[in-house]
Amino acid sequence: MAASTPASTTATLLYDTEPEGGVRAYQHINVDPITGERERNYGHEFKDVVVENLRGKEDSATLDTAGFQYFKHTSKLTSFANDEEIYQEYYPESIDLIKSLTGASRVVLFDHTIRRRRPDQFDDGPNRRQPVVQVHVDQTNKSSLARVHRHLPAADVPKLLEGRFQIINLWRPIANPAIDWPLGLCDYRSVDQNDAFPTALIYPDREGETLGIKYNPNHKRKYLHGMTPDEIVLIKCFDSKQDGSVALFTPHTGFSDPSTPEGTPFRQSIELRALVFY
Repeated sequence: MAASTPASTTATLLYDTEPEGGVRAYQHINVDPITGERERNYGHEFKDVVVENLRGKEDSATLDTAGFQYFKHTSKLTSFANDEEIYQEYYPESIDLIKSLTGASRVVLFDHTIRRRRPDQFDDGPNRRQPVVQVHVDQTNKSSLARVHRHLPAADVPKLLEGRFQIINLWRPIANPAIDWPLGLCDYRSVDQNDAFPTALIYPDREGETLGIKYNPNHKRKYLHGMTPDEIVLIKCFDSKQDGSVALFTPHTGFSDPSTPEGTPFRQSIELRALVFY
């Protein structure tokens, strides 16, 4: 792979624009089956950008510096076709993995999403998620704290919040390398705090909050060409250590790589979302 690995690719990424008048941005999580769109009150804009390939330079990005970090790891689970197997096998394995990679004392996984690209299909329901096509961050400060209260026993929360905690996603290709629609990540060192704005995420039964990301020509965008099922990336979505010494989050998105050869298997991936305590 090394001989044919590109130094970078040029891609068109979808960024958010804030709603006018200072109103809070919102978006519904589920796609309208008729329009193929999610209802929202803010805008989008497409930008052509260069995405650097970190193949061979993986060590240049860490969770504390860039907000993401690549590792090699082979899972015992290979099919990812059955949620029960994922809960029983992949969850415990991944908890141990995150602990060993981060030094965390406690890791709580609160959900997972399998994404399989299906061109020309609008259906993006809860069990048919496709790659995300806009630059975003999964959590805000507000929603991160809410996650702790939602997923941990109330008696444990005060003590846990005394120490550092993070929300980290563990992302892995499944079935085949992620050459088609790879995952693009933005190095936190190139992000300005004004690039992000909170967006309400409307579920059928509740409300979450994510960060919309505005275009900034200074962003340094990265990917790992041809990530295999034996490679993972940890993506930081929140860090309670907010003294300026570490990356707080990582804007990210799936993207169409125009250099992808015709006939390449469509991207399939699984991401776990974890509360990580120290």
